Amino acid sequence: MATDRSHEIQAMIDRESRAFDTADTALMLSVYHPDMVWAWPPHSRAYDPMEWIMRMGRFNYDRWFKLTELFFDTHTLVHNKRVTKKIVMSDEQDGAFAVVDVDTLFKQKQDKDSPWHEDASGELHILGRACKIYTTVDGEWKMLYQPGTMHYPVGT
Repeated sequence: MATDRSHEIQAMIDRESRAFDTADTALMLSVYHPDMVWAWPPHSRAYDPMEWIMRMGRFNYDRWFKLTELFFDTHTLVHNKRVTKKIVMSDEQDGAFAVVDVDTLFKQKQDKDSPWHEDASGELHILGRACKIYTTVDGEWKMLYQPGTMHYPVGT
């Protein structure tokens, strides 16, 4: 049996969290698979994919860099709490998913216009459970897909 690589998935989760904490766009983008496409629910209770939207299309480093920089430029991080609930590895140790409870709150900077959908108070709250799906590319882990964070009607 292959050596358990789940600690490497936790390191990916931690790297993504650190990118939010430090507003480090390059670090954030280092997590993503080159073929990543990100469908997103418009709110945390949009369980039906018929409601989902495409925020940024297929991963393109330059385009995603500009949009991520714009987000970090127009928002201040209030808090970023993430708890890994479960990591599941494929038998081959080359694919995995992680279930992560997320409570990340951003506040729109008062002097900045934002293309994102903040609430009336200017807050953008990412709250709920995410399933982050990973695969290896030349031996390095990359996030292949993550549906948007949702608040599932189950006990946590």
